[in-house]
Amino acid sequence: MFKKILIANRGEIALRVIRTCKEMGIHTVAVYSTADKDSLPVRFADEAVCIGPPAGKDSYLNMANIIAAAEITNADAIHPGYGFLSENSKFSKICHENGIKFIGPTPEMIDAMGDKASAKATMKAAGVPTVPGSDGLLDTLSDARKEAKEVGYPVIIKATAGGGGKGMRVLWNEKDLNEQWDKARQEAAAAFGNDGMYMEKFIEEPRHIEIQIAGDQYGKVCHLSERDCSIQRRHQKLVEETPSPFMTKELRDKMGEAAIKAGEAINYEGVGTIEFLVDKHRNFYFMEMNTRIQVEHPITEEVISYDLIKEQLKIAAGIKISGKNYFPTMHAIECRINAEDPYNDFRPSPGKITHYHSPGGHGVRVDTHVYAGYVIPPYYDSMIGKLIVVHQSREEAIDTMLRALQEYVIEGVKTTIPFHIQLMQNEEFRKGNYTTKFLENFKLV
Repeated sequence: MFKKILIANRGEIALRVIRTCKEMGIHTVAVYSTADKDSLPVRFADEAVCIGPPAGKDSYLNMANIIAAAEITNADAIHPGYGFLSENSKFSKICHENGIKFIGPTPEMIDAMGDKASAKATMKAAGVPTVPGSDGLLDTLSDARKEAKEVGYPVIIKATAGGGGKGMRVLWNEKDLNEQWDKARQEAAAAFGNDGMYMEKFIEEPRHIEIQIAGDQYGKVCHLSERDCSIQRRHQKLVEETPSPFMTKELRDKMGEAAIKAGEAINYEGVGTIEFLVDKHRNFYFMEMNTRIQVEHPITEEVISYDLIKEQLKIAAGIKISGKNYFPTMHAIECRINAEDPYNDFRPSPGKITHYHSPGGHGVRVDTHVYAGYVIPPYYDSMIGKLIVVHQSREEAIDTMLRALQEYVIEGVKTTIPFHIQLMQNEEFRKGNYTTKFLENFKLV
């Protein structure tokens, strides 16, 4: 097992990794920007190294400074968390070249699944269901028109290097395609430096359901069941739950088998998720793979009593996994608590937290790095914490979540707590009747 791990991240995920490392007797190194000098990861790590000014490109994305921090502290591994460099094959390669273990997949695995077009081809070859669409990138508008006719409208065009909805357009007819093609490519080029586009059949009334997998260095892959991530705003997840209220045993078995096939196809090492779109008829289609730990991993931990960070470290150290598939025995829900104003189009609300009270009680978990007096910087993602509840049934979990949200006090900045309170009281959500489009008609009062 590793003696010292550097966490190349910030916020709640950095603190989450530090906690598991301490429980395993592993020394930790926090890296931080000048904006994060008073953060809890810096306080609770065994060592801390400043890696640059506030901007992400100058600190948490600065590979040279992070590697230098690992070298001067004699760290033998780097945990990248999520976001920032967690799915950067170049960083994974640089770690290897410097004799530092990257806690995650190899550069080749990241590349195989990081480009959406090549990932789809890989999954198709492995027998994993994929959404009908172009086999590769579309070079011209003429190619796009031809493909759309074959697939059948509505279609969706996506940036091959994309994420967060950038460069993505839903097109209901050829007129839409003619108007949006150039705009989508320009947006993709500006966001990712790559204007490559591909096309898929647009799945109506879709649910976004992912399967958690783990794979070791010896070719063994297992799945840890599903998470429903359909409550989204502009392709950003806000609430996740497991098990999915839409799931059946037959569908879970099929999706779990497909996820294992996906992992085995690239000899996947580490923990990750296979993301699927599921239509109203319960047909499922591969969407993408996330080759890292995910924000919503705690709900899986709660329903199967399984520390996913510990599993990551064990896999990276060369320890074999059991190979057992896991299934939820409880029901867990996670609400992402963001420093945003839900009454003002979710505008970011950085600033000083003047008062903070965390909810507690049976079945309540809070993963956060904030405290009273903490200043939320404007430079990073607006998520400040995750409220997780677990109970015997979905109904009880929702009731516990509502109580915990009403008990959660964060003053000095706007947060998404009022939005979540209303969602937990929404009749259709409580029935489990929702898709990825649910929030388009959700009105805050």
